[in-house]
Amino acid sequence: MSILKVYNPIDIEVDHGDGVYLYAIDGTRFLDFTSGIGVNCLGHSHPSLVNALKSQGEKIWHCSNLFKVSGQEAVAEKLVKNSFASNVFFCNSGSEATETSIKVARKFFYEKGYSSKNRIITFEGAFHGRTLASLFAAKNPDHTRGFGPDVEGFDQVPFGDHDALEKAINQNTAAIMVETILGEGGIRVIPEDCLKGLRKLCDERGILLILDEVQCGLGRTGKLFAFEWAKIKPDIVPIAKGIGGGFPLGACLMNKKTASTMSPGSHGSTFGGNPLAMSIATVVLDYILNKDFLKNVEKVGNYLKSRLEEEVIKKHPTLVSGIRGRGLMLGIESKIKNEILIKEMINHKLLTVKASQNVIRILPPLILEEKHVDEAILKINKAFKNL
Repeated sequence: MSILKVYNPIDIEVDHGDGVYLYAIDGTRFLDFTSGIGVNCLGHSHPSLVNALKSQGEKIWHCSNLFKVSGQEAVAEKLVKNSFASNVFFCNSGSEATETSIKVARKFFYEKGYSSKNRIITFEGAFHGRTLASLFAAKNPDHTRGFGPDVEGFDQVPFGDHDALEKAINQNTAAIMVETILGEGGIRVIPEDCLKGLRKLCDERGILLILDEVQCGLGRTGKLFAFEWAKIKPDIVPIAKGIGGGFPLGACLMNKKTASTMSPGSHGSTFGGNPLAMSIATVVLDYILNKDFLKNVEKVGNYLKSRLEEEVIKKHPTLVSGIRGRGLMLGIESKIKNEILIKEMINHKLLTVKASQNVIRILPPLILEEKHVDEAILKINKAFKNL
């Protein structure tokens, strides 16, 4: 094998996808409740995305940000018009978007004359990316082992420990950074009151609030951003995954005050916001920003959650104990090793994702319909009967 052994892939070689289904090279069809770990928001091979890619591919692929890139301003304007942000920086991944968030937060205080105000508070169980700074922001020992020396500038507190958070803030704190819903960390939803409390705390202590919406944003909960349920406005938000619908794209959204300290040369990206990515993001946002689309995500998400609670949890109390999450970002709490349940679901042609805290992530495409939920529940119950 020539591929670096940093993955442990399932023994399924994918040939193609169609809507909410993936097809292996032998023709086997799987109901895909992974969507590329929350990426393929419009499903696989969506005609509008295919057409956008083909059309743009015949014009220009890349020209760098030395020039004004076609589509960038239009996509940025869609995001700004529908969010707290005043400015957007385009990149290629969630890790890059997180790195941008860190840089913007530190630069803000540096330019205001507080160069020592550069530390960022994060939470145990977080996942912010695979680059060095994002790795050490999350401080998961399984991910950081062997990559020392540690990247300094991060202070971690237990998730949900308000007293520890209060104590961690000092004169060198620049920001608090947290996922609105922890994905890799076990589909843990920050309650709306807690999000409001974070906003209030940041305002009182004169620090910034960074909400990582790489996985939970872009319509996955039934709103464009998950923090909207709490009716708050963060200062900086990194996004990725769903914004590209399967094409590599990330972005960092920021409000006016934080954007004001960034200047030409302070940050950049060779491929960020390239014409191909912008053509696809335009289509993705046109779908997601449709109120009926978001209402359907919420409706189908509620239907899926209720079916899981009523027909899976109650039928298999020795295997699973509860359902977490919101919209189409759900987690099944497993009483046995989650890999066992995931493997058995694969045997019944249903694909799901592992998470921490022995949770099974449910991340279907946002085009999911109730008939697909019914199909999934049937597969899950058949799979769990074998255990």
